[in-house]
Amino acid sequence: MGTTQETRVETKEAIFAGGCFWCMESAFRLMPGVVEAISGFTGGHVEDPTYQQVVTGTTGHYEAVLVRYDPQQVTYEQLLNQFWRSVNPTDAGGQFYDRGSQYSTAIFTLDEEQRELAEASKRALDESDVFDKPIVTLILPAQTFYRAEEYHQDYAQKRLAQYKAYTTASGREAYLEQTWEENQDASESSSTENP
Repeated sequence: MGTTQETRVETKEAIFAGGCFWCMESAFRLMPGVVEAISGFTGGHVEDPTYQQVVTGTTGHYEAVLVRYDPQQVTYEQLLNQFWRSVNPTDAGGQFYDRGSQYSTAIFTLDEEQRELAEASKRALDESDVFDKPIVTLILPAQTFYRAEEYHQDYAQKRLAQYKAYTTASGREAYLEQTWEENQDASESSSTENP
């Protein structure tokens, strides 16, 4: 009788708010080592909010993504790098054409190590020549993460045409391409841990 060994992947979690959660979910989903990216809400005072509540800007919640990852394949520093390359961290009023605090950028840290790494990466980006304005992304202690409604999950896979139309119309796609293309030298001179 043969035996099989079940291999369990020990995953870790990270939480990022970067404007529209469809875009953030898509940014992390295809990274090697990312097991799951879940769209949801965090940081506010309303328990188990709906999308319709959060978009009013009155719940205190951010649209965010919970990333489950295999630390043997991808580091938290690499996730931070992906985050910075997916947002405009100098915009305190939202992201691209999504305006309001619910679309602001934040890194929600689950422990002291994440907090230290997030602060170091923010400092490195702020000191780089990538942006000519200060980085305003907040680094906050993690709070309860609430999963968004099912129609928001895997949005880029389920509704690719609508997703592409959104990223193009919002200006996100063009901004990110231009920002990081212009700063290719800065990104190549930094390690994979820093943006």
